[in-house]
Amino acid sequence: MKEGFLRIASAVPAVSVADVDFNVDHIISMLRRLEREGVEIAVMPELGITGYTCGDLFHTSTLLDAARLGLLRLVEFSRELDMDFIVGLPVVAGGALYNCAAFISQGTVALTAKSYIPNYNEFYERRWWRALPRGESMSVALGDGVVAEMSSESVYLSRGTMIGIEICEDLWAPVPPSNTMALKGARVIFNLSASDDLIGKYDYLRSLVSQQSARLLAAYAYSSAGWGESSTDLTFDGKALIAENGRLLAEAPRWSGDEKVVIADVDIEALDRDRLHLMTFVDCADRLGVERSESSFTDYNYNEAADLRFRHVEARPFVPAEGKIVDARCEEIVNIQVAALARRLDAIHCKSLTVGISGGLDSTLALLVAVEAFDRLGLDRKGIIGVTMPGFGTTKRTHSNAVILMERLGVTSREISIAAAVNQHFADIGHDPAVHDVTYENSQARERTQILMDVANQTGGIVLGTGDLSELALGWATYNGDHMSMYGVNAGVPKTLVKYLVEWFATRADSDVRAALLDICDTPISPELIPADEHGNITQKTEDLVGPYELHDFVLYYVLRYGFRPRRIYRLALKALGDTYSREVIVKWMQVFYRRFFSQQFKRSCMPDGPKVGSVCLSPRGDWRMPSDASVALWRDEAAALSELPD
Repeated sequence: MKEGFLRIASAVPAVSVADVDFNVDHIISMLRRLEREGVEIAVMPELGITGYTCGDLFHTSTLLDAARLGLLRLVEFSRELDMDFIVGLPVVAGGALYNCAAFISQGTVALTAKSYIPNYNEFYERRWWRALPRGESMSVALGDGVVAEMSSESVYLSRGTMIGIEICEDLWAPVPPSNTMALKGARVIFNLSASDDLIGKYDYLRSLVSQQSARLLAAYAYSSAGWGESSTDLTFDGKALIAENGRLLAEAPRWSGDEKVVIADVDIEALDRDRLHLMTFVDCADRLGVERSESSFTDYNYNEAADLRFRHVEARPFVPAEGKIVDARCEEIVNIQVAALARRLDAIHCKSLTVGISGGLDSTLALLVAVEAFDRLGLDRKGIIGVTMPGFGTTKRTHSNAVILMERLGVTSREISIAAAVNQHFADIGHDPAVHDVTYENSQARERTQILMDVANQTGGIVLGTGDLSELALGWATYNGDHMSMYGVNAGVPKTLVKYLVEWFATRADSDVRAALLDICDTPISPELIPADEHGNITQKTEDLVGPYELHDFVLYYVLRYGFRPRRIYRLALKALGDTYSREVIVKWMQVFYRRFFSQQFKRSCMPDGPKVGSVCLSPRGDWRMPSDASVALWRDEAAALSELPD
């Protein structure tokens, strides 16, 4: 394991029924191939040493003795192999025959017997196999001085973490053995299978593997018998899947080739964090009386850098992935926002709300959500008071888009310039308006908030906040200015997702609204608190000041979702964003993130109500509880040292 990532493989070598030498040769060839790829643990199909479809040949001494010798050959081979692996074979022990998985590690072997023996439909396995009763174990002498312990629910220490092994039907049972293995401490479950192909079965299997990995907060590697098995009555296409906590990381194409391999770098540290965070996992072990392994500690090995060749890392983890589910995911996000706002309006019997419309992304999304909420409640859109408040830095582009948007959406539009009021305020406090400092900027933000609050009082409504999750994380809001509202509808939506949702709305809008929305998405992000240049262009660009939101959102996701340390987030950022940003740029803005994230907690401690949308949020009443005076030193120092790390 390197930096908390474990490289595992699900492999399906070529097989010849009852030809043990052929099968072992191909297993060894496959293992050499996997070792070259840096694989640390690999699993192969059920009864792969003999073939699954040997039938009554399993009761012949010729085949059984050949299988035993084939296993010994693999054990000897493993001494020169820098990886562990799991293969299947029949094992005679105590006068009975068992369908076993052999876990082989550098000259040692342990056996896991199949727990559930199917004997229905096309399966006739009880004709040959005995199930090892739960809790029973026995020592099996394999010859040449090799003795293996055989059990049914054991966990094993492999490559720095605990693993568990189950066989085919075990996964389909109401209470799979992997449940117990995971509660004992196994982070990865390996399944040796021989699942024949039927219409619709593969989709169900994919769901089953994914769901079991999610339920166990584990990785799950599944390898099933393939080309070479007998087609007398059944067909085997060779399935290879790897899932992690509910997500399929890799799967082999079906019906192609006679050998298949999938490899994935699974995130053991992320799994450990979720088990630590979701305390019901350990509660379940206690409730069922499962004794957790004393060897369940994981060695993440931060002495070696992980290359993550076999792991896809999303550059924008908050944004829905491309594909069929994008539209449904966006609709769900918006529905969460709309339902939350509609409920708040209904609860306080409010038919009016006020929202500041700047022509920027956040206020645009808030307005679109407000319109949907009013429509859902059957309220007149004129009850939405959109207020543009041009100031010293407002540009024609943003102002025009704000006006067009309000007109086309049919809301009430008001325009109130803040220039005179802010200049009077400067005179009152003795501030030189030529000095464009924090006082100059925040005075404008607070004046706008005062206007919105007072207009809301005039109309008997509430002020709808527009600030997003990324701004809350960075503290990029004026305290008691745009920081404050009666309800923050975007509080759970990070900036990268705000833009994505506005673009999604554009695909559903009429031509005039679509053009305005797309131009808003193309406009540089800015609070427009500093005067424009001589050509009327925005001079104050947020991402020049605090850093790229794409990068900040990436760091934010891994800080909140997994609590990862700076070094680990940096490594993931290199994988996902290394082609976009240099190492120096990533380190620079990560340091800015940690400094701002800690220093600005006081703003989050008194943030308005707002709905959680995704897996993380910063509400002090919900997901994130942090003292405002916590020290950033540990994170600051590690982030500062990132540039010194080797590749």
